[in-house]
Amino acid sequence: MVLYYHLLINSYSKHKIMTKTSLFALSLVTGSLFFCSCNGTENTNAKTEKETKVSQTDTVNYFNLRPKVEKDYGYSHAVQIGNDLKISGAVSMDDSGLLVAAGNMDQQMKNCYSDLDKVLKHYGYTFDDVVVENIFTTNMEEFFKVSTYRNSIYKKQFPTGSWLEVKGLALPGQLIEIEMEAHK
Repeated sequence: MVLYYHLLINSYSKHKIMTKTSLFALSLVTGSLFFCSCNGTENTNAKTEKETKVSQTDTVNYFNLRPKVEKDYGYSHAVQIGNDLKISGAVSMDDSGLLVAAGNMDQQMKNCYSDLDKVLKHYGYTFDDVVVENIFTTNMEEFFKVSTYRNSIYKKQFPTGSWLEVKGLALPGQLIEIEMEAHK
C-alpha cells in the first residue's frame, strides 16, 4: 500500500498536475487501501481471539514422576492441555535425583525412554502418539553409535524433532536428555 501511494505521488509530482480533483482521487484510493488492510487485520484478530477462547476451556493436568526431585529443581515433568502432552527432558536418574549409569550413553538413553514411557502411559499415550522429540547430548558421536535403539521405540513413525550437542546438562556426567510432545 505504501509503495502504491509513493508511486502515485511521484507520478503526480513529475507532471505537476496536482489539482483538487486528483488530490481527492488520491485520498480515496489511499483511504480504501488502508481501510481494506485494517479490515483484514480485524478479522484475523477476531479469529485468533475466538481460537484462544476455545483453547481456554481445555483442562490443564500436571504430572510429577519424581515429586520431591521436581519440587527441589522447580519443574513439572509433564503437562497435558486438552489432547496435547508436553514432557520435560527425561534424564538417567533414580528417584532421589542421583545420576544412573555415569559414562554409559546406551544405558542412559534406555533409562530416559523408560521414564518417558511411564509418563506417556500415565496419560494413556504411547510412543505412537509422540509428534516431537528433542534430544540433547554432550557427545553426539557416542549418541550416533546407539541411536538405532530408537527403532525399537518408534515402530510406526518417527516424530519430528532435533538432535543437539550441548556443553553440559543439569548434572555432571549426564550424557543425554530427551524431551517430547505427544498428541491424540
